[in-house]
Amino acid sequence: MAIFVDENTRVLVQGITGRDGLFHAVSMRDYGTNVAGGVTPGKGGQTVEGFAVFDSMHEAVSKTGANTSVVFVPERFAADAIIEAADAGIRLIVCISEGIPVLDMLRIVSYLQKKATKLIGPNSPGVISPGKSKVGILPGQIFRAGRVGVVSRSGTLTYEIVNHITAAGLGQSTCVGIGGDPVIGSNFLDVLRLFRSDPGTEAVVLVGEIGGSDEEEAARFISQELSKPAVAFIAGRTAPKGKRMGHAGAIISGSSGAAEEKVAALNAAGIPVASEPAEIASLLKERLHEA
Repeated sequence: MAIFVDENTRVLVQGITGRDGLFHAVSMRDYGTNVAGGVTPGKGGQTVEGFAVFDSMHEAVSKTGANTSVVFVPERFAADAIIEAADAGIRLIVCISEGIPVLDMLRIVSYLQKKATKLIGPNSPGVISPGKSKVGILPGQIFRAGRVGVVSRSGTLTYEIVNHITAAGLGQSTCVGIGGDPVIGSNFLDVLRLFRSDPGTEAVVLVGEIGGSDEEEAARFISQELSKPAVAFIAGRTAPKGKRMGHAGAIISGSSGAAEEKVAALNAAGIPVASEPAEIASLLKERLHEA
């Protein structure tokens, strides 16, 4: 099984004629994802690398039957691109774009609550169900089909940790990069609820970082509502207070959002926290053996 994407996923690339959009459209297609085409206003009717280009999402969805979009649009246009995709009937939007203004994101989150559309991101590396479909910029070669669900705020840490999991002989059911911006469409709890109900996921890896309180909320959920083994890693333990580290959402304000608080909350919930990414695989094996 898988969450978010599978063999039935049909993807439109918003911003397909841009450098990044086209490069990753080809990469997704090469992985086996059904990329149905792309959208760039004013360039409809063209074909790039074998992909049909449409002027609008409504036209593209109508002609391709796509159910998913991935957004490679500059941040000043990304909010409108997300809303256009939702209006066109897209069920899942993966936003790679970063730096979307917070007020725009608040407007988007409020708007999507009225729609049957899920948003992953912004500032997300994407989502992948190995061997079935990948949507985004994730390097498909490091993933292996299996039964470990991964949810992460950090793209590069996801790659490192997944590489260790794969090297240890464990595979992944689905990996989700929820994004590191202050306001995002899907948070840890949203993804953990899906992993809870997914029969193809036997264990969960949570990759968090400093800033906010999402990891603490995830710890409570895992301890109270998730019967599957879980392990975690928290990035940014040496970050100074008040300084943003990497992601816009990774900032400690006063005593809130510190790595020590997050690690303590996870440990109190019975969730082992790795001191370095390479430890995740061994912790996983221990928890799976205990289960």
